[in-house]
Amino acid sequence: MTNPSVTGKRLPLLAWGAFFGLLHVSSCSPKSTNEQAGSAQSDSAAVIKETLMNLKKEAFGTTKEGTPVDLYTLSNGNGLTVKITNYGGIVTSVVTPDKNGIPGDVVLGFDSLSGYLKENPFFGALAGRYANRIAKGRFQLDGVEYKLATNNGPNHLHGGTKGFDKQVWEAEEMGGGAGLRLTYRSPDGEEGYPGNLTVAVVYRLTPENGLKIDYTAQTDKATPLNLTNHSYFNLSAGKATGALTHELMIDADKYTVVDATLIPTGELRPVKGTPMDFTGRQSAGRQSAEPDSVAPQLIGTHIAEVKGGYDHNYVLNHPEGQFSLAARAYEPVSGRVMEVYTDQPGVQFYTGNFLNGSLTGKEGFKYTKHYGFCLETQHFPDSPNQPAFPSAILKPGETYRTATEYRFSVRQ
Repeated sequence: MTNPSVTGKRLPLLAWGAFFGLLHVSSCSPKSTNEQAGSAQSDSAAVIKETLMNLKKEAFGTTKEGTPVDLYTLSNGNGLTVKITNYGGIVTSVVTPDKNGIPGDVVLGFDSLSGYLKENPFFGALAGRYANRIAKGRFQLDGVEYKLATNNGPNHLHGGTKGFDKQVWEAEEMGGGAGLRLTYRSPDGEEGYPGNLTVAVVYRLTPENGLKIDYTAQTDKATPLNLTNHSYFNLSAGKATGALTHELMIDADKYTVVDATLIPTGELRPVKGTPMDFTGRQSAGRQSAEPDSVAPQLIGTHIAEVKGGYDHNYVLNHPEGQFSLAARAYEPVSGRVMEVYTDQPGVQFYTGNFLNGSLTGKEGFKYTKHYGFCLETQHFPDSPNQPAFPSAILKPGETYRTATEYRFSVRQ
């Protein structure tokens, strides 16, 4: 249920309880040295910092149809502040400190709802039913052929003409400011997909200074399902010219080869010795001192050798379903580091190839080519037509569950 008492700057009761509990323990314990007293104060501060989670709600405008839209702000005691709107489940802002403690917004987007209502490249959006591409907008399931919108050349992209990114979701504030839960019921036949599908997405901040996104869904008819967040990141918060100077590591030894329309051919090709290699092993001619260590390369090092830029699915090394580190990005000007954890089998690495300066984003920034990059955790593109790929079909009686976390820190 919605907790209307959780607003803005008020300290949740959980944090106050932890604070006074620690005061009581420290006052009654037999510690007598300054070091022990200092330790108790540090422990007290640590508990407050970890439990200080706030959530506030404000109006964000209305859709063209007149439906009210809200904006929710999640914040913690570590300087991480994330804004999410229930229009498309869009992450509109992620503010986190740099190595000097100066906060900055590290995702691309717009200052108001109007920017998101226009044609935009899925900034921060919740993409679905099927994120990424389905070849020719067709697939067969249980002997029936389904036809979808072809909204990306000859192919279907990110759920179609009006995917999940353009729907107004029901929002529920989780108790104690712990997070935001969005739900949406996609009716049978919406955008051509079979089955009545109920989706829930929970956004919350973690003690590790991460934004964790948990997805669940159920259906009454077998349907393809592939959900992701489509945030574009620039960890310099506007201080660098774009994404190309970021260092990147992707824990993937293979990627899915694509045709001219970015549909997988079915081949899983090794990245070693190619411009697709972001494992860091022997990167830029450097030999790692230890077999398991990595030396990430710049995004821009080999991008000129990749026709059109990077827009490829990487086959993650971890076993499917294991929640673990998938990628790490570092921006040297700000010192910000972002780690991506997921249990998904793949991640789409995209370098904003179609940004052309025509979009004016937050604070008047012009979003030019390669200004931001995406790491979209996912099932592989066109999986409904590729039986050798991990299955992306949800069946009645099953529950779709997946999670991704974007974790932020700094390096001096």
